[in-house]
Amino acid sequence: MSLLEIKNLQVNYGMIQAIKDVDFHVEEGEVVALIGANGAGKTTILHTVSGLLTPVHGSVFFDGTDITKIPGHKIVSMGMAHVPEGRRVFANLSVLQNLKMGAFTRKDKKEIDDSLQYIFSHFPRLEERKKQLAGTLSGGEQQMLAMGRALMSNPRIILMDEPSMGLSPIFVNEIFDIIQTVSKSGTTVLLVEQNAKKALSIADRAYVLETGKIVMEGKASELLDNEDIKKAYLGE
Repeated sequence: MSLLEIKNLQVNYGMIQAIKDVDFHVEEGEVVALIGANGAGKTTILHTVSGLLTPVHGSVFFDGTDITKIPGHKIVSMGMAHVPEGRRVFANLSVLQNLKMGAFTRKDKKEIDDSLQYIFSHFPRLEERKKQLAGTLSGGEQQMLAMGRALMSNPRIILMDEPSMGLSPIFVNEIFDIIQTVSKSGTTVLLVEQNAKKALSIADRAYVLETGKIVMEGKASELLDNEDIKKAYLGE
């Protein structure tokens, strides 16, 4: 049984069919990338998986449970976290307050404190700036904060939407290093990323999305060498 399984997913925006009978799965411990052009439907899929959108057809299963119609906040408590596109940190709260917001479904104070130390060990910059307002951080630091906040819910799977968007090359490398570290520590990752080359370089498997449909899938290393993928998404 897959940790995450999407079956015959169809999502509409008004009269427009944004996602067309999509099927895919994510196994526990994997990094799976969804790649495709802008407007292909990648973000829509993540929003549907995490309960922010309701599909008109199809199902989302998380660890064998049908979560298609479960609201987002309950899905978080089941072990899924979502790092949204554009980071969406609470600008007027401190770094520490933002991180603690990520643990809103948890009750055990010691476990929350342990998670906080875990975050600081992976994101030392956040510890240095824990009293600073989140809105004053750089884009890369805000991305780290958004990732750290999601990890504070102690998820089994983390959904990441365009984590490298708008970041300098140095921060992009740092963010992808952190994603790999998160994966190696046991958290499954579903990654939506415009930088297809970077995404495929760290993923186990990948799906290619075009106008709401999956048109190709396979091992990330094989897709990285695929001539059609190179031409369409890797600029080669």
